[in-house]
Amino acid sequence: MVSMDSRLDALQRRLGHRFSDVGLLVLALTHRSYSPEHNERLEFLGDAVLSLAISSLLYERFAGSDEGDLTRVRAHLVREDSLHKVAVQQGLPEVLRLSDGEARGGGAQRASILADALEAIIGATFLDGGFASARALVQCLFGDVINTTDIGGWAKDAKTELQEWLQARRLPVPGYRISATRGQAHAQTFEVECDVPALSLKHTGEGRSRRLAEQEAARRMLDALKATDQPGSPLRS
Repeated sequence: MVSMDSRLDALQRRLGHRFSDVGLLVLALTHRSYSPEHNERLEFLGDAVLSLAISSLLYERFAGSDEGDLTRVRAHLVREDSLHKVAVQQGLPEVLRLSDGEARGGGAQRASILADALEAIIGATFLDGGFASARALVQCLFGDVINTTDIGGWAKDAKTELQEWLQARRLPVPGYRISATRGQAHAQTFEVECDVPALSLKHTGEGRSRRLAEQEAARRMLDALKATDQPGSPLRS
């Protein structure tokens, strides 16, 4: 059986950052169910560091793009499902510290827990090595995606594209409502429901703000509508 020390050592090699204070990395991997000392404060810090680092990388990569385009690409990169994918790629499910109950309930695979842990690691890296180290980590994690991204593919945000898709088919615009909130005030997760009554369809999305949750819900609704918008479908205009 591989020891936790060995797993942490392997994780640091994948991240490309060797912690001077490995306790910060351990804390970043600690869920609130495991200990009173958990990763939520590091997640709060990492969220801000990630946004700045991504903004910096996008500013360099897309020198001719305007603020709106850069903002849309950044929103795509820092949303929960993007962070979840990166966390899985880095093997975080194998090193998370969860209570027995949370682990049995599948917590190590839960998107929100993995995304939070990844942000916490970024926050821990910032504290351990400063912004340069944290930016290098973010570049390691997201550099390939940024370098291969076509900014034109993010010309419109999901809410705008959904509204235009519906209007083109003479359907009413969707409605949005907060269906749930979780977490403490400084680190809340919002769940928003996107409703298209004319089609009797509802989809939900989660995010660190109502705006991000609405965008995620709209994206899921749009994906579902596009999947059914085939020749012969009643959704086609």
